[in-house]
Amino acid sequence: MSRRCAICGKGPRAGKTIARRGMARKKGGAGRKITGTSHRRFLPNLHWVRAVIDGTARRIRVCTECIKSGRIIKTV
Repeated sequence: MSRRCAICGKGPRAGKTIARRGMARKKGGAGRKITGTSHRRFLPNLHWVRAVIDGTARRIRVCTECIKSGRIIKTV
């Protein structure tokens, strides 16, 4: 099961965490130095929702942005 929104297709994005050391220049130091980077993933906020699709109720994974904006019609 992929981590994708069934409506907009939003999926995982790649990013990095940056490890730094040292004191900031504006605090009187010599500046922050990067000591390493590691890769990470930003996952979408997905929820299982019962929605009306083509006239039938189905359970789909939808991101919260689509739920909030009203792109889906929830079943009652």
